Amino acid sequence: MPSLLEVRRLNIDFPAAALRAAQPGAAVPARTLPAVRDLSFTVAPGEVLGLVGESGSGKSISSLAIMRLLPPQAKVSGEILFTENGATRNLADLPDDSMRQLRGSRIAMIFQEPMTALNPVMRVGDQIAEAVLAHGTRSKSEAAKLAIQAMTDVAIPQPDRRARDYPHQLSGGMRQRVMIAMAIVNRPQMLIADEPTTALDVTIQAQILDLLAELRAKFGLAMLFISHDLAVVSQVADRVAVMYAGSMVELGTKQEIFRSPAHPYTRGLLHAVPDLKTNRGEPLETIEGTVPPLHAMPPGCAFEPRCEFRIPECARALPPLVEVAKNHWARCPVVNPIVK
Repeated sequence: MPSLLEVRRLNIDFPAAALRAAQPGAAVPARTLPAVRDLSFTVAPGEVLGLVGESGSGKSISSLAIMRLLPPQAKVSGEILFTENGATRNLADLPDDSMRQLRGSRIAMIFQEPMTALNPVMRVGDQIAEAVLAHGTRSKSEAAKLAIQAMTDVAIPQPDRRARDYPHQLSGGMRQRVMIAMAIVNRPQMLIADEPTTALDVTIQAQILDLLAELRAKFGLAMLFISHDLAVVSQVADRVAVMYAGSMVELGTKQEIFRSPAHPYTRGLLHAVPDLKTNRGEPLETIEGTVPPLHAMPPGCAFEPRCEFRIPECARALPPLVEVAKNHWARCPVVNPIVK
């Protein structure tokens, strides 16, 4: 199946001067800081790709690069290819006007914290309608009707009345539903969900996940689902990409990643998750060491200083992704690729 979105060798760097200004006196070399290194993946129509990793691994900043929402000082290289009606365009080179038309109509994003993403002094119905009006194809009355329909689609009760509420009058779960309604109101082909359940309790989290699954089936949505929660990703994703310190270290089907993890970091993550068989009298398993800061990123595998399986080759250069099983890749020279 052809890809809807294909990211090829995406690199994102920030000027080191920004860190020196934030941390006066810090020993920061005069160069750029690598936030994302050599990131490549695809998302097929109707597919959900789960992008997992701890805080600072580069998940959210990669999604902002796809949406062209990074600050101007960010240096972005690589290709972000989006295919629509048989035509493929590189979003990285798209003119600003064309990107504004695409953003929110063909690719939409649910941001991590709805209370800060929503305008606190604007009624939620007007905010959803504004997403329609921004693309200039509907009247105000039509946009208002579409906003009510989108609120109905995300199961907000009494949408006519709730549309007149302000964000502070809604619960966290309802605000998240408003964010989802805003994202789907223009019927996009792809949805980027950046930690959509992080600030919600378990019951509301399950409702939001069920809602996203329903919308995916109803509208044929492809999704890039970003999370640090392995349990959540295991429920929603078809394939999983694992990120560490700005690099993708493993990519494969959900079954391969959770049953047969190849990269030592992925194994460490899964071993650190407690389950019903975990002995409560024993300390939880951890990964020794810490994530390297951006200004001290090693030239090779960023996980090498913490890895018990490391070999000299790991420290020399960033390892390539190698196929360790069918449709399963890992960025680790210790793992043997398939013999062709």
